[in-house]
Amino acid sequence: MTQYRLLDTGDRKKLEQVGDYRLIRPALNAAWKPSLPQTEWDRADGTFERDSSGGGTWQWKNRRVPESWLMEWGRFTLKVKPTGFGHLGFFAEQYRNWDWLRDTIRKFDKPCKTLNLFAYSGIASMAMAEAGAEVCHLDAARGMNDWGRENQQLNPQVPDKIRWITDDVMKFVDREQRRGNKYNGIILDPPSFGRGPKGQVWKLEDSAVELLESCRAILDMKNPYFVLLSCHSPGFSPIVLQRLLEDVFSRKGIITAGEMTVPDGDGRELPAGIFARLEKN
Repeated sequence: MTQYRLLDTGDRKKLEQVGDYRLIRPALNAAWKPSLPQTEWDRADGTFERDSSGGGTWQWKNRRVPESWLMEWGRFTLKVKPTGFGHLGFFAEQYRNWDWLRDTIRKFDKPCKTLNLFAYSGIASMAMAEAGAEVCHLDAARGMNDWGRENQQLNPQVPDKIRWITDDVMKFVDREQRRGNKYNGIILDPPSFGRGPKGQVWKLEDSAVELLESCRAILDMKNPYFVLLSCHSPGFSPIVLQRLLEDVFSRKGIITAGEMTVPDGDGRELPAGIFARLEKN
């Protein structure tokens, strides 16, 4: 089975080998010129063009592309499906975070209970379950949870330790606090903007502290714990995420922060988001 590869970047686009198919998608950080000749870009099977609404359209050429297909990335077999927002069901730049989650959870000397918020298609949840954690996977979209279950079925090495929940993040975390439930690790990749089921507006810059304080309330802080925060929001930086974790968690533990990147065919990195990790032993 073919792996994911970032073939080239430039002119604010990226050329990707996604399993058996070659795609072009926006990459606003890629302000430089492409390295590969235009003939390589012309071999793409599909191109996603973004529009002013935040969505966009796929333009297909060269050969028929199925509605979905399989590929390998981050030591997992994944279902790929192009969406109306230009997403494919995975974020390649998260692969180092998946490895960090595996390594961190394997250090626990007793059962580890984790929570994955804004959990998307379940790859981070699978990484944690594979390392031995009992995982609560939460996403507001039922379709994404169904996609996550399909990914889990494609990876028999992942034990059946994932509980799939469709709910609003803030409401779920508040209920967990009232129930007295605690977690040894929490990961979250919140969107920049969104609307709740009743039309309530979510803006990361307005809600980040409240969200993290709610997470702190359900962390088992009497034992080792970890927090992984990542985002793709303009205006945020690794230092911003680091400061948020320092302020909310009182500088307890080791905090590292940086950019999430993907190497291209020449080994050069495409920046594609930011992260901050807190580990308290």
